[in-house]
Amino acid sequence: MSREIISTEQAPEAIGTYSQAVKVGDTVYLSGQIPLVPETMALVAGDIDAQIRQVFDNLTAVATAAGGSLQEVVKLNVFLTDLSHFPNVNQMMAEYFTEPYPARAAIGVAELPKGAAVEMDAILVLA
Repeated sequence: MSREIISTEQAPEAIGTYSQAVKVGDTVYLSGQIPLVPETMALVAGDIDAQIRQVFDNLTAVATAAGGSLQEVVKLNVFLTDLSHFPNVNQMMAEYFTEPYPARAAIGVAELPKGAAVEMDAILVLA
């Protein structure tokens, strides 16, 4: 089965040796996104809600570049440096997703790249 590398200028460029996403058949594996503003490659200004929103916007951009949307996400992984922010993620998810919601994991981590407070990656299956 062939694979296609997905890339868009609407999301932050990769800051390491990885692709923004890889499409294999109807499945798209989205790399982790932190709250970088694509135009500046700097962390978004603001509180945790601003960071979570930027991450969802970045994931949306990559999903769109792959020919899909967040509605096709089947698995979402959320990494937080402070798990007390998990209710914020839940609240924001209600703005970006509709039922049925994807499977999800939330993991507390000590540190994320560039000092981010949140990172998310996802798997989507194109309809």
